[in-house]
Amino acid sequence: MNSFQYVTAHTLDEAASLLGKNGRYLAGGIDLLGEMKDYIVSPDVLVNVKEMSPQSEFKAIRLTNKDACLIGASVTVAEIAAHDDVKRVLPGLAEAAGEVGSPQIRNVASLAGNLLQHSRCWYYRQPDIACLKRGGSTCYAQEGENKYSALFSGCACISPVVSNLSVILAALGATVQLRRKGDLHELTIPELYQEAWRNPSAHHSLQPGDLVLHVTIPLKRTRSAYRQQSEKAEFDWAMVSCAAAGNVAAGKVTDVRIALGAIAPVPHMVEEAHHFLEGKPLNDATASQAADLLLKGAKPLAQNGYKVPLAHTLIRRTLLALNA
Repeated sequence: MNSFQYVTAHTLDEAASLLGKNGRYLAGGIDLLGEMKDYIVSPDVLVNVKEMSPQSEFKAIRLTNKDACLIGASVTVAEIAAHDDVKRVLPGLAEAAGEVGSPQIRNVASLAGNLLQHSRCWYYRQPDIACLKRGGSTCYAQEGENKYSALFSGCACISPVVSNLSVILAALGATVQLRRKGDLHELTIPELYQEAWRNPSAHHSLQPGDLVLHVTIPLKRTRSAYRQQSEKAEFDWAMVSCAAAGNVAAGKVTDVRIALGAIAPVPHMVEEAHHFLEGKPLNDATASQAADLLLKGAKPLAQNGYKVPLAHTLIRRTLLALNA
């Protein structure tokens, strides 16, 4: 790890002024510090944003009077998983948070950090290899080790999004509020990752100096669920993950959204599947047809074809969980 300065910011303006040209914001630091130790990134300064005020903006989980849940960027994953209001009104989010890493990681990792973590592709994480995402000319996973790579991609890089929380937040229709060059901006979850879909060097759509403030989740979908499958039972990234959210009345589902993780650079959603399910009963037959629509056009590689039937099963199980 190269040397760097460490400073603490207490206000938004102070954070922006301390960042400089080659600085990074630090909350949990789970991903950032790992990249620094591997010499993948070498910022000159780390700006600690855990002490930012007001704490109600960055470190709070609260239900608003606009039928929404606001979660600050510095809230830990463990706090999300354990919060009574989250478990009551957003059970899928609590489930997804509970699947992140180990208890030790969840106690440190922040909401924003989970959303913005960088590629877990081993070619990107190998400091001696200049892959396409790190400025090289080749995506080595295309013809190499691609067991964990994407089934869908809009560019040559086939590294998928690995954030648990991005998948459930996409299904819930959440938005991310951030500060960019002194102004407030809002991005949907698909917008947060769309740059990674078209630009092989991007991990997300944030620009240098952008600071995530909080995430707002509408509460118009009363049921939600999250499922994932990993190789290990604990402390492992998902090979495929799935989240669903919607309303169920008289045995029929409405306003449903389904998102898949670890199969594309963005949380994978297909509007055709949502339209198909609207007003239909949730049973194995309709869930299976929705899964077919979600996976239509998948392009398995030499080693990741298993993701197609695995995703199909997870979609069915996640949708049927909305009936509970």
